[in-house]
Amino acid sequence: MQSYLTTPIYYVNGPPHLGHAFTTVVADILKRQNARLGVATLLSTGCDEHGQKNAQAASAMGLDPQRYLDLRSAEFRALFDRLNVGYDVFARTSSAVHVPQVQHIVGRLHERGLLHRKTYEGHYCAGCEQFKKTSDLDQAGHCREHPNLVAGLIREENYFLAIEPFRQAIRAHIAARPDFIRPLTFRMELLRLLAEPLEDLCISRPAARVPLGVRFPFDPDYVVYVWFDALINYLTNLGWPAPGYRAWWAGAEHIIGKDILKTHGVYWPAMLLALGEPLPKRLLVHSHWVGEGGLKMSKSLGNVVDPNAVIDELGADALRYVFARHMRADADSAISVALIRQCYVAELANKLGNLHARLLSFTHAAFAGRVPPKGALSPVDEAVRSCVLAAAQRFAASLSPEDIPASTRAVLDAVEQLNRYVTSEAPWSLAKSRLTRSRGETVTHVALDGLRLVFEALWPIMPATAQRALAPLPRRAGPSEVWQPQLDLLEDGASLGEASILFPRMGRTL
Repeated sequence: MQSYLTTPIYYVNGPPHLGHAFTTVVADILKRQNARLGVATLLSTGCDEHGQKNAQAASAMGLDPQRYLDLRSAEFRALFDRLNVGYDVFARTSSAVHVPQVQHIVGRLHERGLLHRKTYEGHYCAGCEQFKKTSDLDQAGHCREHPNLVAGLIREENYFLAIEPFRQAIRAHIAARPDFIRPLTFRMELLRLLAEPLEDLCISRPAARVPLGVRFPFDPDYVVYVWFDALINYLTNLGWPAPGYRAWWAGAEHIIGKDILKTHGVYWPAMLLALGEPLPKRLLVHSHWVGEGGLKMSKSLGNVVDPNAVIDELGADALRYVFARHMRADADSAISVALIRQCYVAELANKLGNLHARLLSFTHAAFAGRVPPKGALSPVDEAVRSCVLAAAQRFAASLSPEDIPASTRAVLDAVEQLNRYVTSEAPWSLAKSRLTRSRGETVTHVALDGLRLVFEALWPIMPATAQRALAPLPRRAGPSEVWQPQLDLLEDGASLGEASILFPRMGRTL
């Protein structure tokens, strides 16, 4: 069984931002979850380095285009490395691997008679680098995605791919596979997009207007439209069309933001059908992060959250946790530096980190740093054990982005119950008396074992922190190599390691 997870490849006309970090961390969480369930997984991400906006950004910085692309791509890679993302492929559309494959695909479509050249006049949004219908614009003639830009009229000759011939096949594919798009909200939205006849897709730009791109192999006066070029990376990452790529492609799941649903749900399937390739296994769609009050993040409003600044102060796992804990797949979610700090202190430091520190410190003090034996269990013990096990079991199967927040919240609820259990049972008092010491041993054992299971469950979300938290806990191996949540894996009498500070006090001001 194989899984091929992809993020979009990100436009490099600016430095990486919170949205880029979020989508890529979600992909990494899914990959880590797959890995411990025994599913071989390939994760690709990367940078989209062609198009008009990238050329303009390079010019604005006074840099040669390739030097600019190298600089920006390195920034994206550095952020993903800081976030502990285990990507297997970092795609760049300017690479010597990608470019000839794009030319090969364009040439193949041309040879099959699927491309035609015509003059087109329409509204063009420089922000989207797309032609727009009047219905895509607001009353002032501005693009709805880029309301600060007027979509000016352009008349030019370009190459087009007819996608209407593939519309019914795409609809039939979606209808036959209810799980093709998740969540359901976006499945319904895509079906609405496919309900009416589709206009031809313009797949070229004149090189005189957009020089930064892949040249058409049969007409060097044109470059390949940046989105057409970028989507092809999902195939070229696998070595398409060389033998062996289809085993991975059969498990392809594209993790995307809702703003590029049409690109991935209409244009990409049409391109694949035109090439004679099967459609991906699934589209996993998420909504966006917005600033406080539901306002779109903007430097002018001062509500931008810089992922690198958050990592500098709170660490990568804190940001990963906030993404997992507070994301929503089917609706936009507000985020701010204040929210991240609040989450760090209230949930990570005060609940999770404090529980870990006080349990290990107490065990060292009261039981010579050894795991005490577990005696007879009371109904209170069984209740907390059942709560922790049920929460961990949410991570015992493959996840989709929409599953992550509820599963993460369930584990946090279990942590809160563990904290209440430890406070109410007070093992430090029980351990002082010979008459109650065995009960104190049982409570401590139950709490430590629950703590172990909590951090095992959270490992895909906070890998570095979970590893530090689990290191002092002497665990027996589970019954199989595939991770399954299981109680009673602590070794009685085994020595505990020293507790470390999992969530230090916040550092400098962001």
